[in-house]
Amino acid sequence: MRTAIIIGAGPAGLTAAYELLTQTDIKPIVLESDSQVGGISKTINYKDNRIDLGGHRFFSKSDKVIQWWLQFLSLDTEQKDASIQIQYQNKTKVFNAPQAGNITVAKPSMLIRKRKSRIYYQKKFFDYPLQLNITTLRKLGVVKVVRIGLSYLHAKIVPHKQEDTLAQFFRNRFGRELYETFFKDYTEKVWGVKCEELPASWGYQRIKDLNIGKAIAQALKSVFVSNKSIDQKGTSTSLIEQFLYPKYGPGEMWDTVADEITRLGGQIHLSQEVIRINAGENNVVESIVTKNKNTGLESVYTGDLFISSMPVKHLLTRLVMPGIKDDILKLANGLEYREFIIVGILTKKAVVAISKKNEALTDNWIYLQDNNIKAGRLQIFNNWSPFMVNDPDTMWIGVEYFCNEGDAFWNKSDTDIAQTAITEIENIGFINAEDVIDKVVIRVEKAYPSYTGTYERFGEIIGYLDKFPNLYAVGRNGMHRYNNSDHSMLTAMQAVENIKNNVRDKGNIWSINVEDDYHEEK
Repeated sequence: MRTAIIIGAGPAGLTAAYELLTQTDIKPIVLESDSQVGGISKTINYKDNRIDLGGHRFFSKSDKVIQWWLQFLSLDTEQKDASIQIQYQNKTKVFNAPQAGNITVAKPSMLIRKRKSRIYYQKKFFDYPLQLNITTLRKLGVVKVVRIGLSYLHAKIVPHKQEDTLAQFFRNRFGRELYETFFKDYTEKVWGVKCEELPASWGYQRIKDLNIGKAIAQALKSVFVSNKSIDQKGTSTSLIEQFLYPKYGPGEMWDTVADEITRLGGQIHLSQEVIRINAGENNVVESIVTKNKNTGLESVYTGDLFISSMPVKHLLTRLVMPGIKDDILKLANGLEYREFIIVGILTKKAVVAISKKNEALTDNWIYLQDNNIKAGRLQIFNNWSPFMVNDPDTMWIGVEYFCNEGDAFWNKSDTDIAQTAITEIENIGFINAEDVIDKVVIRVEKAYPSYTGTYERFGEIIGYLDKFPNLYAVGRNGMHRYNNSDHSMLTAMQAVENIKNNVRDKGNIWSINVEDDYHEEK
């Protein structure tokens, strides 16, 4: 029996392992450096209050991915409303049991959740995505609206003919005024560099087809028609109205998948940090050496195939083989990442004063646009799922910060970071510091592969990786691409499909999330 060594037990790695077990006779051995599976899609359980790192909506334009999810976590049968009957592919279906696959029993754990996200800007709430309706215009004021309109018209009449930077991408679609009001500051919080230093390719991938014209059309359409389909086909990715969500957070999905992998005969080894990747002169990877993060013991794993979702930077710099090129190592070392810190704050039920009345915060997340607030976004875990919170009479929120490993904020103590979060959220009126019951700080390294550094030459790295016939790069960090979890899963599925059919060209893996269905213009 052939063996596949899989580096990483996130969505890509676990998907690859399960697909190998069910589609081939290849045995997967998964190596994970963390003490739990799920990668950045794991759920942190803190005193029975659960934290979703970054917020993971379960939606996809891929029917295969939706069915794949629902065979592990079927729809919660306790939901009796009509939304259980989901219309997609022009058919109405009831998802109350596993739809396919070899799952013994699918947990009835998927909830259908409505999306509500807003922007908090200058002490006012705006719909996210931005809706150009009467309420928005009134909040912005006449002068601001006129400037936005003129700026937008100027962008349409005299656009940047060549979009090289993300700033140019934004200005072409929204005009300078709207870009500087609602896009510039938040984007620069996330990436730590000016939009003029980010490539336009980031916008093509993440913003895709969203623009003012489509926002207006969607706003008018939503007045009369509500899109109830899970896959939300025909809707811009940034305008999704509803999504699936596991009762206990995204980690419940990956814990369930991991259990099924081991039941089917696969292996998952936790706390195993990859320290060396051995390859021969013919570019064939031969073995992986790991070190147990708890005991320090080293282990060697040999295999026929190797699937990597570890950061490309680490993959190449830990590769040991004859004749590895110095320029490739320099490019790998020049790849940059953005770290993520989330502060969980447990507080008494909170309200925020809006227009002199108290309104409960019912958002999934709130974008903190003002540049005088270091926090970038606020999650309210109660609104992802009521099962995320131990005591329903409390509010469990996550305050998100973006930074670089080793910078001043990253190096602050947990106490200082937590106090910064509490102070900022109190200052904008969402909580009272005296109502805080508990708090926790969680750091996530290499959460976001950055489009800065040597990324502009990433094509050379792809060309080099593709010379290894038995090595497949998948997932967000494995491909250094800011993928959603469904895209990461699709890369793993395609890799297994290539292995099964003995397809050597890996271009179909690298093309996922840049194909027509996800591109700016169809």
